[in-house]
Amino acid sequence: MRLINLDGRLHLVDGDRVSDVEQASNGTFSADPQQIYSRWDEFTTWVQTQPKPSTSLPQRAHVGAPAPSPRQIFAVGLNYLAHADESGFVRPDNPVIFTKFASSITGPESSVELPSKSVDWEVELVVVLGRGGRNIASASAWNHVAGLTVGQDISERERQHSGPAPQFSLAKSHAGFSPVGPVLVTPDELDNPDDLELGAEINGEQVQSGRTSQLIFPVPTLIEHLSRIVELYPGDVIFTGTPAGVGAGRTPPRYLKAGDVLRSYITGIGEITQTFTAPASEHTKPKTDLAPAE
Repeated sequence: MRLINLDGRLHLVDGDRVSDVEQASNGTFSADPQQIYSRWDEFTTWVQTQPKPSTSLPQRAHVGAPAPSPRQIFAVGLNYLAHADESGFVRPDNPVIFTKFASSITGPESSVELPSKSVDWEVELVVVLGRGGRNIASASAWNHVAGLTVGQDISERERQHSGPAPQFSLAKSHAGFSPVGPVLVTPDELDNPDDLELGAEINGEQVQSGRTSQLIFPVPTLIEHLSRIVELYPGDVIFTGTPAGVGAGRTPPRYLKAGDVLRSYITGIGEITQTFTAPASEHTKPKTDLAPAE
């Protein structure tokens, strides 16, 4: 099953065909994409009785995030060995967890204002939960996953590492810093949800490439680890970590600049595209090359 958020309404999608969930269910299920996760078991049972979508995908519809307002967003640092190496760290013994804030979530096609000159890219597999709980065993963790999608953990490195203590959550939660989409794909749609190709390009240049089979802590391990400490809720989002190739790991470091187009993809799921713009303050700066008044 594949789900898409079109103009804020939940749709089933099959190729270039869609069906509006609220309309198709005669109001049994809400049009709000986030609400479906709290009724995930009921919803998936209903879907099995439905014909394939028959309406053409609207050409001008705005595609939003498949989980636009989760209660909790978790993210994982240093979860690929090569990325840990390029960041100057050893392989972690346990998952390195931080949070992102829901106000940073956007859909798959977006324009992102650069808040500084140290903004970096991190393509990631993103998990959305359909069932919550505590003390979830890794052996059953995939049963708690509603689906998978593509994400970018965009990061402002200067803020991230400034001050007496790191500021990961704030540095990774500026407006537009958590784009996800374009669709949510249930694990059964994928040949092997533990081994997916992912990568990123800037202006057509490949900057990241990896496979989720290279995760130090795979999806089931992350769910088990998190649920031992906090209660997970349906609709929660997990950014699972990024492979090597980020800008901060290069010599010299390379960061995003105005005009850059970042394309991120996961084979079997889709791609997202972010275009970066200069800070609004730069657009309003007075010109300094004018001749002096006479």
